[in-house]
Amino acid sequence: MSTAEKVVLVLVNVVAWGVIHASTGYLVHRLPVHRFARDTWLTRPRRFERDGRLYVRAFRIKRWKHLLPEAGALFAGGFDKRRLTSRSDDYLATYLRETRRAELGHWLAAAGAPLFFLWNPAWIGGVMVLYALVANGPCVLSQRYNRLRLLRIAARRRPGSSLPPASSED
Repeated sequence: MSTAEKVVLVLVNVVAWGVIHASTGYLVHRLPVHRFARDTWLTRPRRFERDGRLYVRAFRIKRWKHLLPEAGALFAGGFDKRRLTSRSDDYLATYLRETRRAELGHWLAAAGAPLFFLWNPAWIGGVMVLYALVANGPCVLSQRYNRLRLLRIAARRRPGSSLPPASSED
């Protein structure tokens, strides 16, 4: 493969990832809010997460999650999840919904990785799968960790709260 062909391949891959990330972000942004009112099979808390302790102990999430980009407010009407700006039930319910939306967006973006095998040599396709995991994995972990924290708050506020109940574990 010539140098020019390598440059073109790199550019195609960069543009493809840009399109995948932008389109999956826009897709989940356009989904109706009621789709994120409750946890689904994908987003529900799992027993192995131990109410978020897994993320603190195994992944040391508190050390690096502030370094992740926040694009929740990228599209009109979006929601910035960088920090809690209110403790009201309505705000926390919105925050919970938006963590589910963001998690789905990152799973969908990562799911685009196999497409890269269509025009790349197998080893580059493998690198693209690794990129998908490295680029989206920390974001998924952060959304899950934040949601588990908010679900603990919701559990403490349950009587008279407008927050949704915590989902059952697997």
